[in-house]
Amino acid sequence: MKAMLIVADGMADRPIKELGWKTPLEVARKSSMDFIAESGVCGIMDIVSPGIPPGSDTGNMALLGYDPYRYYTGRGALEALGWGLEVREGDVCFRCNFATVDDDLTVLDRRAGRISNDDASKLAESLQKVKLSDSSVKFLFQNTIQHRAALVLRGPKLSASVSNSDPKKVGEKVLEVKPLNNTAEASFTAKIVNELLQKFHRILKNHKVNHERVKRGLPPANIILCRGAGNIPNLPTLSEIYNINATCIAVTSIIRGVCKVAGMRLTTVEGATGTPQTDYLAKAKAAVEALKGDNHFVFLHVKAPDVTSHDGDFQQKIKVIENIDSMIAYIIDHVDMSETYIAITADHTTSCVTRNHEGDPVPIAITGPFVRKDDVKRYDERSCSKGGLGRIRGVDLMPMLMNFIGKVEKFGA
Repeated sequence: MKAMLIVADGMADRPIKELGWKTPLEVARKSSMDFIAESGVCGIMDIVSPGIPPGSDTGNMALLGYDPYRYYTGRGALEALGWGLEVREGDVCFRCNFATVDDDLTVLDRRAGRISNDDASKLAESLQKVKLSDSSVKFLFQNTIQHRAALVLRGPKLSASVSNSDPKKVGEKVLEVKPLNNTAEASFTAKIVNELLQKFHRILKNHKVNHERVKRGLPPANIILCRGAGNIPNLPTLSEIYNINATCIAVTSIIRGVCKVAGMRLTTVEGATGTPQTDYLAKAKAAVEALKGDNHFVFLHVKAPDVTSHDGDFQQKIKVIENIDSMIAYIIDHVDMSETYIAITADHTTSCVTRNHEGDPVPIAITGPFVRKDDVKRYDERSCSKGGLGRIRGVDLMPMLMNFIGKVEKFGA
């Protein structure tokens, strides 16, 4: 027996007035997701805990069975690891955004118009040349996908106990990074980060790439916002917990980072972009091939729904959901359903109205040969809430899947 978990990032939503107070999932045509719901068992899931909006890092940690309240050590290291950067014990890492600010450092666009990978790479190359006043600290800055980037600090006196520079809202000023405790290490780290970000800003606002962007009517990527300072988390791998081989199919670095520390193999799929224009069929084919090998568990992540939600584009979100449904149709048609369990869910709710992650529960459906089928016919937020699983936690899902494929030991004598 084998299992596949399909996670559509931010696919769950709140009812939208323009959709007749339905969610994009309720409006979309999605026969494959509905098949999983109708042939399986459904429920709703609080990814972290009720009412708490999960980040993509903590949300996916929970879905893999790791309690983020116990294991989460910040987003930065996961972001860096997921992009293949070397992260050592003691390094302090940040998730970063290329962003747009005015002369008063008020944020105009937190994603710099979703800057292209090509423009971001040219800017990042220039930032690598910055020299810090304290030679004991080295840094690595690497762009990843579009506006996203990772920053790694390495030195003998660093601490992850520092605040963000990202205000997380348009219309607010860039924040000064501050120590979160009274240690000399935290104060020193905050000083280094502020110095680095100021020097980054000076380079970016005068960079020819940004001059060209302005001429083309695009927002300049004239500042770096950082958040989620963190170190490498210390957690047991899925192999150690369940004695399984597991593969991750994802393109965004934060998801790959979570899966990497969980001991999963990372698969790179040509044509997978982390955008609504990603190659859904290529991801489906990669998932099927992974399941045919020696893997017991395949984790398939699709970023696109979250992108459309943050943009407030519910019509495009509906199209993305339908594309994901076609991806799932290929998987169902090309795996042995008599020996395979397939689960579909989201790692958090992302509202097209608020354009933020929300603490609302997400739908979960699991189908497979020995699932206790319930009466749910459709895969969406309201329908799944009536299912046989009831309301569960994110950390409950992985033990359920592993139990189905016979990888959970009996508790007790």
